[in-house]
Amino acid sequence: MVAVLEFAKGHGTRNDFVLVTDADDARPLTDEEVRFLTDRRAGIGGDGILRAVRGRHIPEWDGDPDVWFMDYRNADASIAEMCGNGVRVFARYLVEEGLVPEGTTEIPIGTRAGLRAAALLDDGRVRVWMGRPATADSGTTVQIGDSNWPATNVDVGNPHAVVLLGEGDELAELDLTRAPGWFPLEAFPSGVNVEFVDELAPGHVRMRVFERGVGETDSCGTGTVAVASAVARAHGETDGRWTVEVPGGKVEVDLAQGEAWLTGPAEIVARGSVRLPGEEIDD
Repeated sequence: MVAVLEFAKGHGTRNDFVLVTDADDARPLTDEEVRFLTDRRAGIGGDGILRAVRGRHIPEWDGDPDVWFMDYRNADASIAEMCGNGVRVFARYLVEEGLVPEGTTEIPIGTRAGLRAAALLDDGRVRVWMGRPATADSGTTVQIGDSNWPATNVDVGNPHAVVLLGEGDELAELDLTRAPGWFPLEAFPSGVNVEFVDELAPGHVRMRVFERGVGETDSCGTGTVAVASAVARAHGETDGRWTVEVPGGKVEVDLAQGEAWLTGPAEIVARGSVRLPGEEIDD
């Protein structure tokens, strides 16, 4: 059994990930190992794990068997369908690791939410096609302490509840040290990512997010798409570009004819090796 794991560390607007390559699914990570690797004190630290594996090894994947699949795990080891910042970082990783042909700028990536297409731009950012967000006003209410707000439900391949804050609500004052509640509970039986939004100007918003399986993060890529979609719906708009500020920076979300694109930075900041807990070093 492999005792030492080679890894990279990357982030997109400070939404950070540990990345590993396991093309042939020879070394799936256990839940304990995922939690260890993402631990910010005892491990490497990250909001999640991105494992690069060929699509043929993922039971849920029925597309191109040779596509690079982003096997994404949250910090608590739960599986997530999609991660917008993660896809950008994953695309950067594939290029820097030489896992795609030299000079490649358009990369198909398999996810549990379906195929995504990433484009590496000349300015260093990565633009990702995020599919067709589904937005609905379905009576969901989000609660923090004694305060509650109506939320817009948005599916970006994973579930979101978007709260558009009103006058008198202070985004910076919200307590996101614990998960917000929601009701009815059956609206999100597998949990939900919750975004809180301030509108700064037409086409310009600021948000905070509590991600299921992680906690409050500095950014959530699918969350920024959900926010742009919810704000557009609230204003009776369908197409346009939104600048979305998050604690970790800012991204751009483009909506056109029911589809969405997310553009933002993606960096690989470190590489190394780590001894997994409970492993014996091979001779």
